[in-house]
Amino acid sequence: MAQPEMSNSPDVKPSPLPAPESTYAASDRELPVSRPVDDAGAPVAHRGEGADHNDPSPASAAVDARSASPPAEGELTEDQVKIALRRVKDPELNLNILDLGLVYEIRVTGNDVAIDMSLTSPGCPSGPEIMSDAERHLRAIPGIGEVAVNLVWSPFWSPDRIEPRVRAYLGF
Repeated sequence: MAQPEMSNSPDVKPSPLPAPESTYAASDRELPVSRPVDDAGAPVAHRGEGADHNDPSPASAAVDARSASPPAEGELTEDQVKIALRRVKDPELNLNILDLGLVYEIRVTGNDVAIDMSLTSPGCPSGPEIMSDAERHLRAIPGIGEVAVNLVWSPFWSPDRIEPRVRAYLGF
């Protein structure tokens, strides 16, 4: 079998790698999911997000609205909450609760956070551990105010709520 050849051609641009997170153990980091960018560094639209940057579709307008109004200094963002919740894992499945689709809603008001989440089943033996981990990780966010973790059962969780890339990895 022929060995693949590597090229040192100058016209091949290496893709930029994300900076390593030295403050967390390797097991706490998620695989990077990067969005493609054009030569100017602008995000390239995916299917369903509008074909070009001039597209006035609701999806592209929503992206523009989020980037047009940055949060006030010291104000908490939904992205900060998601980063904290990605560190909360279901100990039986070893997957984070966001990728599992257990977090139904995140509400950020100033520096206060309320989340609605479920469990994989009402009899989940890890339920108390998952709920307390979610609250602990949210309270660890610098500048956080009140934290409310609400357990909800409607709609009932199903494997369809798992992130598509994780579902594919699991073979669903």
